[in-house]
Amino acid sequence: MRNPQWFRILLLLLGGMSLFIGLCGGLWRLGWILPHGASFAQLHGPLMISGLFGTLISMERAVALGRPWAYLGPISAGLGSLMLVAGLPSIFGASAYLLASGALALASLLILRQQPALFTAAMLFGALAWLTGNMLWLLGGAMPDLVGWWLAFLILTIAGERLEMSRLLPRKAGSEALFVMIIGLLAAGARNGPTDDNGAVLFGLGLLAATLWLFRHDIARRTVQQKGQTRFFAICMLLGYVWLGLAGAALLLWPPPAMAFGYDLALHAVLIGFVISMVFGHALIILPAVTQWRVAYMPWLYMPLTLLHLSMLLRAVGGLAEWPELRQVSGILTVLAIMAFMLTMAGAAWRSRRHRRSGQAALLPPGSALPKARS
Repeated sequence: MRNPQWFRILLLLLGGMSLFIGLCGGLWRLGWILPHGASFAQLHGPLMISGLFGTLISMERAVALGRPWAYLGPISAGLGSLMLVAGLPSIFGASAYLLASGALALASLLILRQQPALFTAAMLFGALAWLTGNMLWLLGGAMPDLVGWWLAFLILTIAGERLEMSRLLPRKAGSEALFVMIIGLLAAGARNGPTDDNGAVLFGLGLLAATLWLFRHDIARRTVQQKGQTRFFAICMLLGYVWLGLAGAALLLWPPPAMAFGYDLALHAVLIGFVISMVFGHALIILPAVTQWRVAYMPWLYMPLTLLHLSMLLRAVGGLAEWPELRQVSGILTVLAIMAFMLTMAGAAWRSRRHRRSGQAALLPPGSALPKARS
């Protein structure tokens, strides 16, 4: 399907709106005083997971599938965020997110039928986990009871993408059965809820098993020895796996029924340390595919990546030491890391565009007019 570039950019802007308001809500939860902070805080989880990541993942899948109806996913996710931000009852936003996750699940099922493989199955299970979480939210479920499904959505989607990139590597016998067992552990933990004693153990074991499996089978272990953009990708992946494993350990060592610290650390280690680190790594691939913008790698990308993981480290230490001021600082650093990354990516896109125009000008004969660049 060919669709206007502005249409995809508009969907990205809706995802950006979810990111901005979701981050404001997160800062309010950490104790920062912000306008409308209390209302934004209630939307923090849905906007960050369904509004931001749901929109981006649905759009990526729609672009890959190339079917017009698949864009119902990102459109519904973006509209759901708009309705929540506009102050409409949550049932409207939850219904839109449910429609988005249903479209993503259908698109993922079609991709699995076209290309039966472990990585496409993992993406389908991830979409079904998002669908389950949205259904529970629509039915009035509390966030701690359904957040496990949302986390499973992100974890399995990323795992599927990494498996796709590493599918040519040899695997030992039984590795696929082990991965199916990991899906079962995550599903069982999400079913019981990460705040439940039994659910925390199951989900924590699933996170640890997923970490070890991905460390073993991801091509990043080899590409980290290369240079430039390839090395940056690999470092983002490997750092993310460290936080994924720490999230699992936190649920086992500090189970939520006994300590709130374990739940907070596990939740944000997955969302910040793992998921956003993966976004930083994949952005140089996904952004050109979605927007048709050429983006050149820049070593400056290590600055926001370092800030991101430093912020997660401060959050973990602040929670363990019961030092709320340190957790507040960590929130500001997370926001700065994301803003710095977006600015660096914008600079990289501008740099690529300038070099492209210069190359076109160099090929023109003297006196020729420069062709208008596509926006």
